[in-house]
Amino acid sequence: MKQNNTPGLWDRDQGESTAAPSANAPLAERMRPRTLTEFTGQEHLVGEDRILRRMIETDTLSSLIFWGPPGCGKTTLAHVIARETRAHFIFFSAILSGIKEIREIFREAEGVASRGRRTILFVDEIHRFNKSQQDAFLPYVEKGVVTMIGATTENPSFEVIAPLLSRCRVLTLKQLEPSTIAGLIGQALADRERGLGELGLDISEEGLDFLSRQAGGDARVALNTLEVAAGLARERLISLETVQEALQKKALLYDKRGEEHYNVISAFIKSMRASDPDAALYWLARMLEAGEDPVFILRRMIILASEDIGNADPRALQLAVSALQAFQVIGMPEGRIIMAQAVTYLATAPKSNASYLGIDATLAEVRKSGGLGVPMHIRNAPTTLMKDLGYGKGYQYAHDYAEGYAGQPCLPDELAGRTFYEPKGYGYEKSIVERMEWLKRIKEERKK
Repeated sequence: MKQNNTPGLWDRDQGESTAAPSANAPLAERMRPRTLTEFTGQEHLVGEDRILRRMIETDTLSSLIFWGPPGCGKTTLAHVIARETRAHFIFFSAILSGIKEIREIFREAEGVASRGRRTILFVDEIHRFNKSQQDAFLPYVEKGVVTMIGATTENPSFEVIAPLLSRCRVLTLKQLEPSTIAGLIGQALADRERGLGELGLDISEEGLDFLSRQAGGDARVALNTLEVAAGLARERLISLETVQEALQKKALLYDKRGEEHYNVISAFIKSMRASDPDAALYWLARMLEAGEDPVFILRRMIILASEDIGNADPRALQLAVSALQAFQVIGMPEGRIIMAQAVTYLATAPKSNASYLGIDATLAEVRKSGGLGVPMHIRNAPTTLMKDLGYGKGYQYAHDYAEGYAGQPCLPDELAGRTFYEPKGYGYEKSIVERMEWLKRIKEERKK
């Protein structure tokens, strides 16, 4: 593979058969598929009569953005497309490059285009480019000087500028299934040319299942772990214990600054809202195991206690706040028990979003009707002048009435009779409903 004078920024090939990876290259690199036939996974894109296969077979390839988790085949698929279409291929890393390097690449692509050949520009980690760098791609993508394939693990809606996004088709790649990973492991063990076939190794059923699942859908992790396990194997068998030793402990797919962070915390909140304590505990464990800040989790639990439980169980908010305070005193690892207690309580508590809906409805009214005047009878009257003007006149002190209830309206006149808080008929809010109906009857009787 030929390189330019600026090492580390981009590599080129001609989209045809290039030099095989070095024997010293990692197994995942050596086993990288070279053709569409060899490519495994992403059947929804490359399967028979699917969108990407049709683009390749009909030579109608457009600029694309591959969005998917690590190790799902984004880079490999770009290489395969270039070979299948016999296009000039440029691999461009977003980590070490700037505007100058981008312009150099497009000058080269224009030269290739003048000879009647397509250039596929693969931009790895496109989300790492800033706005001005992404802007530099626009004219060349728009004119067709290059067919750009960007790869990102982050949601392109947030990370790619709108003008560039509108000129690309976003294709979502999925995390590889354990069965797909198992197939790749089998291929690597059997392949004598690029894989481990010369070693004559086998892998136990337990070891294969464990590695296939623990790889987290990442082919690179699976194959490189397999290579380590091969070096540790005894009697030509890769056992479960050997895989565990080779794998050690893989970091869970959970980028605290990326989309998966929001996916997992969303799953956690929605599991508690759905009254599913088992799922809530699972997502809690996922976050804790991945190193999420427990205080962040506890704060979200406090929000849920009001937003989704509210007065259906007023103790929920007390417990959530107490859990945060207790955790700050105790810390980890025992703090996980405090969190689990709070999570299971919140998940099994009766649910009501009446307070949440009430404040949102009230805010909407305030924004619509503006600053309506405070009724005179509930205005404060600290001076003689204000009393003379009628401030506080006619105010009915609740404690002067039976049951501590006067029934005097307190909304602005323009909103008389409006209801913003509508408690649900279950949990503690059932008692609130009953009390509000009782007060309403008292008020009606006093009018008679």
